[in-house]
Amino acid sequence: MLFLLPFLAIAVGYFAARFLRSMRPGVSYLLAFSGAFLLSVIFFELLPELFLDNKGNASAGIMIGMLFQIALDYFSKGAEHGHVHQDKSSSTFPLALLVSLSIHALVEGFPVAESNAVLMGVIIHKIPIAIILSLFLIESNLSRGKQGLFLIVFGLMTPLGTYFALYFPELKPHLNFINAIAVGVFLHVATTILFESSKDHQFNRIKLLMILAGAFAGYML
Repeated sequence: MLFLLPFLAIAVGYFAARFLRSMRPGVSYLLAFSGAFLLSVIFFELLPELFLDNKGNASAGIMIGMLFQIALDYFSKGAEHGHVHQDKSSSTFPLALLVSLSIHALVEGFPVAESNAVLMGVIIHKIPIAIILSLFLIESNLSRGKQGLFLIVFGLMTPLGTYFALYFPELKPHLNFINAIAVGVFLHVATTILFESSKDHQFNRIKLLMILAGAFAGYML
């Protein structure tokens, strides 16, 4: 049941956004921590595991994952790394945003099946993203029911990916390659978060400390 924790992370982000709207300036610091934590998990956990079993051509999978995430960014406008550029005044359901985020979340669920460190990285990454998405949804003209539908579907996709990895034996021969794609996705998201975490790519002291803390926490895990 641990693989349901990413869904709970979405719920935590939603309630934080609804009841602590004044925390908006602090979200960027949490996002910087999560990006560094995720990057640390990639280098110390995921990459060594991938290249122990390179039968699925891990390098190609990582490159495909990075390009795949760039394509998803075209539709999500960068929501995976903390940017939501949708029209808040519109009452139209943001289907393209939901589909692109859901595909991203589904892919990231596969390596969660094999590593608690990846699970922690996904959870820590999802909380600030969920806060940013929830703030956008709360401030939009969407009904509360549509807001809930968006977050529930998005929240269930990572556990669904983990479920596929655990209980679909047909996928087992391809899991190393799928995990490599997920690493490419993570790598693109984590590095984008770090490079875009400050205006004009300048790091202030607090964000620098948060990045160092995130990298150290990922290493210790």
